Amino acid sequence: MSAHARCESGGATVDRERGLEVADIFRRYLEPFERAHALSPRDRRLARDLISCRTAALGGHVERCTACGHERPAYNSCRNRHCPKCQSLQSARWVARRLDRLLPVHYFHVVFTLPGELRELCSRNRAELFDLLLKSAAEALLALGRDPKWLGRPADLGITAVLHTWARDLHLHPHVHCIVTGGGLATDGSAWVAAPKDFLFPVHVLGALFRGKFLAGFERLRARGALADDDDDRAARRRRARLYDQSWVVYAKRPFGGAEQVYRYLGRYTHRVAISNRRLVSVDDAAIVFETRHGKTATLPPLEFVRRFLQHRLPGGFVKIRHSGLLAPVNVNRALVRAQALLGPAPAPEPPVVGADRGDDDRNDGDKHDRVRVADLPWPELLFRLTGFDARVCPACRQRTLVRVPLPDCRGPPPPLSLPN
Repeated sequence: MSAHARCESGGATVDRERGLEVADIFRRYLEPFERAHALSPRDRRLARDLISCRTAALGGHVERCTACGHERPAYNSCRNRHCPKCQSLQSARWVARRLDRLLPVHYFHVVFTLPGELRELCSRNRAELFDLLLKSAAEALLALGRDPKWLGRPADLGITAVLHTWARDLHLHPHVHCIVTGGGLATDGSAWVAAPKDFLFPVHVLGALFRGKFLAGFERLRARGALADDDDDRAARRRRARLYDQSWVVYAKRPFGGAEQVYRYLGRYTHRVAISNRRLVSVDDAAIVFETRHGKTATLPPLEFVRRFLQHRLPGGFVKIRHSGLLAPVNVNRALVRAQALLGPAPAPEPPVVGADRGDDDRNDGDKHDRVRVADLPWPELLFRLTGFDARVCPACRQRTLVRVPLPDCRGPPPPLSLPN
C-alpha cells in the first residue's frame, strides 16, 4: 500500500513508513496474550478493530488520478473510539462545536483524582465507579458555586468534564479533567457572578466535598449490591475509615490565557486513548519501549503492554465527556443563552473561508466564497486545515484530479496476527 492511508471516518494521515503502531503490537502479540489471559468479547472486538484498521480487511477505495492514471489504495478506518488512528478529525470537530458556546470569562482547570486504594475496585467496576467519579466531581463544583460563601451569591457554573483512566506508563489511574467557568450565572438569572481571576475555591474544601460525595455514592452502590467487592462488611468499614482519613487530591491549575485556549487545550484530552502511536520508541519480543514525559521512557514486556492497553477500554456506551451546570444539555438553550446575553458575545476566531474549489479554477471572488464553520467542513477540507495535506492532489502529477473508486468489500477474517520475520 502507499505511504499514507486515509478514510473520511476520521484521523489524520498515517505515516506507514515510520513503522511503529499500537496495531502492530496487537498483530504480533494478541495470540500469545489470548493463550495466557481470557478476553471479554468487548476486549476481543477492540483488539480486532485495531488490527484491521485501515487495512484491506475493512475495504476502502482506490484514489485514481484522471490526469496521469496514478492509483493508490485508501482503506477504511475501524472507527473504534480507542483506536489511536481514528480520533484527530473528531477531536477537531468537537473543539469547534465547543467554541460556539464560549463565554467571555476566564476559566479554571481542575483535576480530581481517586486514591490508589480504589484502583483495583475500579478495574472490576468500571462503569459504576467511573460514572460516580464524574458525577461526584461535577456535584462538588456545582455545590460550592451555589454556596454564597465563595462567590458572594449562589450561582451556576459551567463545567466540561473529561475522564482519563491512565498514567503515562499506562497504569490504571482514574482522574477527571474539568474546565470550569470563572464564576456563574446567579441562580435567579439576574446577573453574572464572577470569581477572582486567580482563585476559584480552596482545594482542601473542594477535595473534602468531592471525597464525601464519592464515598456516599460508593456506599449506596455497595448497599444495593451493584459492586463486585470481595470485602466483607467489617473490611469495608475499615476501608471507608481509611479513605475518609485521607486527603483526596484535587489540583486547580492557574487560569488559562483565554477561553478559546481552554477548549483547544481540553481537545487534546477528549479523543485520546491510553497511548498514541508517536510515543512508541521500539518494539521487539523482549520489550516495548515508549515515551512518558520530560524525555523519559518506560519499558514493558509485550504481553504486559497489551494488558495495560486493554484495561483502559471504556464500558460499552459509556460517556466520558460530560457537561454540567450552564453547559448541561438541559440548560444550553436557556441558562447559557441568558449568561451570554448578560456577558455579551465572546470573541471568536474568524471562520474559515472555503471556496467552491481550491484548484486552478479558484479565483478571488471575495463574497462569493461560502463561509463554513470548522465543525461542518467535509473531511478533506478539515484534514487539509489540520495537517496541510490535501487528500485530493495526485502525488505523481500534483494536479487536484484524484477521484475515488470503491474497492470490493473484503470484510471477513482479520489480517494475520503475526508479523513477518
